[in-house]
Amino acid sequence: MMIAQFLDPVALAIVGGGTVVATALRVPFADIGRAVGALRTLLRRDFDAEPLLEQIAAQDRIARRHGVMALDRSVIADRDVAAAVAAIVDGAIPREVEALLRHRRQARIARHVAAADVWSTAAEAAPAMGMVGTLIGLAGMFARLSDPHAIGGAMAIALLATLYGALFANLLFMPLCQRLRAAGRVEAFERARLEAPLVALALRETPRHQMQSAA
Repeated sequence: MMIAQFLDPVALAIVGGGTVVATALRVPFADIGRAVGALRTLLRRDFDAEPLLEQIAAQDRIARRHGVMALDRSVIADRDVAAAVAAIVDGAIPREVEALLRHRRQARIARHVAAADVWSTAAEAAPAMGMVGTLIGLAGMFARLSDPHAIGGAMAIALLATLYGALFANLLFMPLCQRLRAAGRVEAFERARLEAPLVALALRETPRHQMQSAA
C-alpha cells in the first residue's frame, strides 16, 4: 500500500520521457547506442591486461622459433593486439606500432568517455524534468481548485515528479556514469601495458625485414 502511494504513471512519463528526449537532443544518436551497449561491461570484471601479455609473450616465442610470418596464422581475439601483430608481420617499424597502439587506445578512451557522458547528461536532465513535472502538477492543481478530488491527483504529480527526477539522477544515471568512467580508466591504464612488449617485438623483427627488403 505504501509503495503504491509513490507510483504515478503521469509523473513517471513526464520525468522519464522528458529525460530521454532532452538527452537525445543533447548528444549524438551514435553515442546513445554506445552508452546502452556499454552497460554490458558493468557486468564483467575490470579489464586485466595479464592474459593479453601472456598471449603476446607466446607470440614472441613463436616469432623467435618459426619467424615472424608464422604469426600471421595466429588467432588473437583482442582487436588492438591483433592489429599490432598484423602490422609487425607486414614489416611496421617500432615507431609505427607504437603510434598504432596509442591511436587505438585513445580512440577507445574517447568511446568510453562519450558513453559515460550520455549518462551524465541524463543525470543533469532528470532533475530539470522533475521540476517540469512539478510545474505541470501545480498548474493542474490551481486550475482545479474548485474540485477537491482533482487537487490530490495534481499534487501527487507535482511532488512525485520532483522525487523521480532526484532518484533517477542520483541513484541511476550518475552511478552508471561514474562506474563507466572508472572502468574506462582501468582499461586505459591496463592497455598501456601492452605497448612495450609489442614495440619490443617490432624492434627485434625490424632488422630482419630490412635484410629481406635489401635482398
